Amino acid sequence: MSETRFQALPLALAGGLLILLIWAAAEIGSARIAGGAAVGAFAGLALYHAKFGFTAAWRRMVMERRGAGLRAQMVLIGLSVCIAFPLFVYGASFGMPTGGFVFPFGVAAAFGAFIFGVGMQFGGGCASGTLFTVGGGSTRMVITLSAFVAGSVIATAHLPEWRALPTLKAYSMVKQLGLFPALALTLGLLGTIAALTIAFERRAHGSIQSFGKTESFLRGPWSMLAGALALVIVVVATLLVLGRPWGITSAFALWGAKIFSVAGIEVETWPYWQNQVGRLNRSLLTDSTSVMNFGIILGALIAASLAGRFAPVTQIPPKEIATAIFGGLLMGYGARLAYGCNIGAYLGGLVSGSLHGWGWLIFGFIGSTAGSHLKAALDAWPGGRQQTN
Repeated sequence: MSETRFQALPLALAGGLLILLIWAAAEIGSARIAGGAAVGAFAGLALYHAKFGFTAAWRRMVMERRGAGLRAQMVLIGLSVCIAFPLFVYGASFGMPTGGFVFPFGVAAAFGAFIFGVGMQFGGGCASGTLFTVGGGSTRMVITLSAFVAGSVIATAHLPEWRALPTLKAYSMVKQLGLFPALALTLGLLGTIAALTIAFERRAHGSIQSFGKTESFLRGPWSMLAGALALVIVVVATLLVLGRPWGITSAFALWGAKIFSVAGIEVETWPYWQNQVGRLNRSLLTDSTSVMNFGIILGALIAASLAGRFAPVTQIPPKEIATAIFGGLLMGYGARLAYGCNIGAYLGGLVSGSLHGWGWLIFGFIGSTAGSHLKAALDAWPGGRQQTN
């Protein structure tokens, strides 16, 4: 690999801001929240260098019958559950109490996952993809993130009506089936998905795509497998440091609610926020999910600077602005209905052994499939095609 010059100024800025974030989170929040910032920074570095996005992996499976990205997700989830399930059962006995994300799944969650899947194809990235591409210098994704935040807080105004729709009770495979049956069933399902991607890809191309190779740990790029292994560390570290699975989008709703409050909109009167007034009034540095998200952005900025690829653009075609807003709004609204995004609901749900994680995967993938075809049709119009992560 030819030597690439790192960018000293953005690297120094990102490093300084990360140190400041960790210090401020420890002072205003807690040591655990500060630890979340460090874990988030590593996540941002890994996501950027491996280009580990859920959006492009799902789109490539649907549109090109290329499944390496989806198989990497199965590796990530499979290895994570092998550590997470025993932690849920035995962690408290060893002074490491952890709790999973186990939620009901019904009409609202199914619809939310579906529109999130559509939205991530238009927005250009999922929740984690939005954060790491913002940190990497994508100005278009700043627009997606802004709409994501807006959609998230708007959804909180309507949640009582959505939650009144039919739903299945929350179901934990770990609690209901036991540790080893739950682990065997989950790994079997993940292996089946991976095998199907291989079958589809070989039928379409005669061979399967590799995970790629890692050229440099510091400067990237990383292989998809290296990215999956790094994110396993993130999943486990989040469980140990914060005591719960990795989540992203609850912070977006909080950011939006604070902005609405400043604008004079009394969100604290909405049922969703009535029991969270203290959270609305406290600093974001006391919110572990917000702090971890800030860490992801700064970690991705560090990675982009190390790779010498931090180069924001100032001109964005109107069509790209429109699709970014549309996709961000759908993702924000859908994430609140579906108990989270590809990280909190899909990854977090499956790592928790929750039935709702599988429901999110099914309906999110259906939505992503629809979004991929709709976006391809839109891209055939004048204006070009943007890259998604």
